[in-house]
Amino acid sequence: MLERLNQFEKIIYYILIVLLAFVIFISVIELIIFMVAGLFMDHTYRLDNHEILTVFGLFLLVLIGIELLDTIKAYIKKQEIHVEIIVLLAIIAVARKIILLDPYSNMALSDLTLWGLGVIVICLAAAYYLIRKAGVPT
Repeated sequence: MLERLNQFEKIIYYILIVLLAFVIFISVIELIIFMVAGLFMDHTYRLDNHEILTVFGLFLLVLIGIELLDTIKAYIKKQEIHVEIIVLLAIIAVARKIILLDPYSNMALSDLTLWGLGVIVICLAAAYYLIRKAGVPT
């Protein structure tokens, strides 16, 4: 019974890998289309600030997808979760959120939100440092 459950689990992981790879592929195509449209459809040959933030957001989203794919791949190979990869994924996700914050938007950012993001960054950096210092294998 456990062997069948493990086989079912592996099938699910492979399905997740295929779906995630498809999503990453579509995201890269969307990023390329957005950049080409932003650069060559306008005669100024440059992106404005809002478009650059969108490109950065899409780029980091693809990077998060690749890291997530790497996490699933590592779990299938070694049957263990790599905590360092998970923490790096969280750092990238928080960095994406911070980069995409628009201080000039109509929504005012509260002090508590900014403090919360700062605490999250410090905690994730400390966790990554401790994992590296402990020598957890990657």
